[in-house]
Amino acid sequence: MTSTLIVNARMVNEGREFEGDLRIEGDRIALIGDALAAKPGEIVIDAEGRWLMPGMIDDQVHFREPGLTHKGDMATESAAAVAGGITSFMDMPNTNPPTLDSAALEAKYALAVGRVWGNYGFYHGASNDNLEAIRALDPKAAPGIKVFMGASTGNMLVDNPDTLDAIFRETPVPIITHCEDTPMIDATFAAFQAEYGDALSAEHHPDIRSREACLKSSKLATDLARRHDTRLHVLHISTADELDLFERGPMIRADGSRKRITAETCVHFLHFARGDYARLGNLIKCNPAIKDESDRTALIAALANDVIDVLATDHAPHTWEEKQQPYAKAPSGLPLVQYALQVALEHVHEQRLTRAQVVQKFAHAPAQLFDVAERGFLREGFFADLVMVEDRPMTVERSDILSKCGWSPFEGHTFASRIAGTWVNGVRVWDGSRLIGQAGGQRLRFTR
Repeated sequence: MTSTLIVNARMVNEGREFEGDLRIEGDRIALIGDALAAKPGEIVIDAEGRWLMPGMIDDQVHFREPGLTHKGDMATESAAAVAGGITSFMDMPNTNPPTLDSAALEAKYALAVGRVWGNYGFYHGASNDNLEAIRALDPKAAPGIKVFMGASTGNMLVDNPDTLDAIFRETPVPIITHCEDTPMIDATFAAFQAEYGDALSAEHHPDIRSREACLKSSKLATDLARRHDTRLHVLHISTADELDLFERGPMIRADGSRKRITAETCVHFLHFARGDYARLGNLIKCNPAIKDESDRTALIAALANDVIDVLATDHAPHTWEEKQQPYAKAPSGLPLVQYALQVALEHVHEQRLTRAQVVQKFAHAPAQLFDVAERGFLREGFFADLVMVEDRPMTVERSDILSKCGWSPFEGHTFASRIAGTWVNGVRVWDGSRLIGQAGGQRLRFTR
């Protein structure tokens, strides 16, 4: 069994920052302490005061496999993720074919074996006509059921009221939702297209996919969840208007109970605002849309104040050529996993968030929310999924990008931190400048 000792680290875990050492034996954290003595033959890594945190768990990615692998695949996108300190991810079901039954779900898990750098879970999707498959789902097979209550691809827009009600009433796992009101968006898009024609651009995107469309759909989801006492997690909150729908306070309460309705936002909503469309155009076109500076400020405060429980990416790569099309044809989504933790840590350097809050939202909370076994914390006996961060500036260059699409909305930006190392299941897979070893991600286990 291999053994690694990381010494002189500044650890961040469960609300604390503390100096110490951490021993890895096999795939587990064996010991956390002070002045640990190296054992014969043990690999010793001197952190030299760098930050050591649990590996990030991204509960919302689109790695594009199966069926859309010209944009990205499990191998390339998970490589970018571990380079960014993300050691586990949960992938969306809107692939080709979509993941709408247990057979498709298990086929997707089979595709990941031996190819994926981080640990993985795959959502089961919902449609207007797969209620029986949802009822039959093994609760331990998927982190949750993804319900698109806004526009999506193929047969994955759930807009039948009776079906929605039944899903919220009967789903055996947490429901996660994309909330935008499609009829409202369609009507607004038609009006803007009639007014602007060929001059329609990404700068119109936050008005077409409006805050009103987000609020209407999020309210419908939270109303359904309260009616049926459903465990609901609303993804990628993009507006200040939606925040009043959610309870303030820790996700796990002092009495051990947990919120039934939780909220998530994404790193691009913390970094970009309306003024960035003039510079970046379709490169930051995403659904829901990046909105105003006031929304960005409100979302950061909502993370700090425990209104928003989880921070994620919604990593969704498209090719450079696809993004260069006119606004109406350019797809929505952007690649984010490789620099997501650094985006979050920018707000630590700017004193809007603490490191402990970033770790809570990006590691502890998703592990607790989705009942992920033995991950998301620096705890003895847990899997050794770790990220080491150095507070030394780095500038994003296109040549550094590992996502298959080959571009990033952060190109040219200088971050105050860099990822100095990533360990997945006890094995170092990122050394600060390159991938090392081989893909060794495991299927996430859900303890329900």
